[in-house]
Amino acid sequence: MKQAIIFDMDGVLFDTEEFYYSRRQTFLAGLGISIDHLPLSFFIGGNMKQVWQKILGQDYGHWDIAQLQADYTAYKIAHPLPYQEVIFSDVCPSLERLKKAGLKIGLASSSTKSDILKALGDTDLTAYFDVILSGEEFPESKPNPAIYNTAADLLGFAKTDLLIIEDSEKGIAAGVAAGIEVWALEDKRFGLDQSQADRLISSLNQAMDLLQVPALEG
Repeated sequence: MKQAIIFDMDGVLFDTEEFYYSRRQTFLAGLGISIDHLPLSFFIGGNMKQVWQKILGQDYGHWDIAQLQADYTAYKIAHPLPYQEVIFSDVCPSLERLKKAGLKIGLASSSTKSDILKALGDTDLTAYFDVILSGEEFPESKPNPAIYNTAADLLGFAKTDLLIIEDSEKGIAAGVAAGIEVWALEDKRFGLDQSQADRLISSLNQAMDLLQVPALEG
């Protein structure tokens, strides 16, 4: 059995991607900026600081990107995501199974640290995680493997004893580059290329069963 599981957050623990896209679209439309030229899948697994060039295209040089990012951050705070409504139903039972089995649990997400802590706090999940990392803590976010290399170091196990559960192309690529086994929660909506993953899973429940993590009593 693996000694620790590292989860991505968006698309793995929470069904957030469509909400994120809509919120981003509304904010930018208020500034006269369209993202119609970019599919929703483009944003999955990344963060806003990575994508301004693609969003703005030839107009990139006409904008104060730092101010744009700050304004978007303020907009997100004013329009928070309802994490309690978008958490996948098998998240809490899966985390409970892992804890009871004595496995360590990490979270490595491209989201901001404030978003991560709000998501976990709103759903009472914080205590399950031994390591919590945000992409904003690193010079480069996924697909750069730094976040997963750091998670491995902090968890203190050999990479062969770790498993990453991801969904996005960027996240899967980061895990593979880190040399850690990656399972992908199968995408059936956004057209993601998950072919680099070691295994596709239909749910976290299935992952727990494949890992032979004992089921909860009762």
